[in-house]
Amino acid sequence: MILDQPLKKLFASKSGKDSNAKSLLKSISWRIVGTIDTIIISYFVTGEFVMALSIGSVEVFSKIILYYLHERVWEISPKAEANETEEKYA
Repeated sequence: MILDQPLKKLFASKSGKDSNAKSLLKSISWRIVGTIDTIIISYFVTGEFVMALSIGSVEVFSKIILYYLHERVWEISPKAEANETEEKYA
């Protein structure tokens, strides 16, 4: 695949952490699933398809931003080393 190596460079980092680009794409793909869910639930609650689309279109942008920030905070949070977890439960 021609784009294989450039995509690997975009999504991989030397430290083993997710790159910013990968976190952003994960955020967008998850929001697509979440927005479809919101539209379906909104339709069942309101009974109006236009209202359900309105609710879904408003929440999609705010939740992409929130999820991206959430991912980045978790990525920079300290992680336990493998030997630290073993010592803790030994």
